[in-house]
Amino acid sequence: MATTFEGQRQGEEVIYVFRRHILTSVKGLFFLFFMVAVGFVPILIWPDNQNMVFVWMGFVMLGLLGFGYSYLLWYFSFYIVTNQRLRQTRQKGLFKKTVVDLSLENIQSASFGVPGVFGSIFNYGTILIQTGAGDLVLSMVSHPEKVYNEIENARHDMRPKE
Repeated sequence: MATTFEGQRQGEEVIYVFRRHILTSVKGLFFLFFMVAVGFVPILIWPDNQNMVFVWMGFVMLGLLGFGYSYLLWYFSFYIVTNQRLRQTRQKGLFKKTVVDLSLENIQSASFGVPGVFGSIFNYGTILIQTGAGDLVLSMVSHPEKVYNEIENARHDMRPKE
């Protein structure tokens, strides 16, 4: 895999890149539907005024902006598993980003869970990574079993061979 990222170390190879499930941006979709519906209210109140179509289009544009914002937060938040570490990059606003690096050596254990019927249907879950300093919880991860296996394989491959 020829993936590179900012802050990549010498000899560090990217093993796996993953994101949270797309359902984490569902709030933006609900906002879009809400704005489309609210935009119809002036048309219902003043049906003879043709300018209300432009008001509705304004509400639709506002809804699209809200959806686009939610999608961008999802798209620019991702996780990278390398042969040395796990890197979490979270976009928290248009201009705010946080990055957390966790060395694979510091991971004591990892586990995953799928939260019931919806988690099984939409294939998302939570991965819990335990370290000596605390826990790292990766929630709403797409394909949690696959991600868990990739993390465990990376941990296994970095151990010195006996």
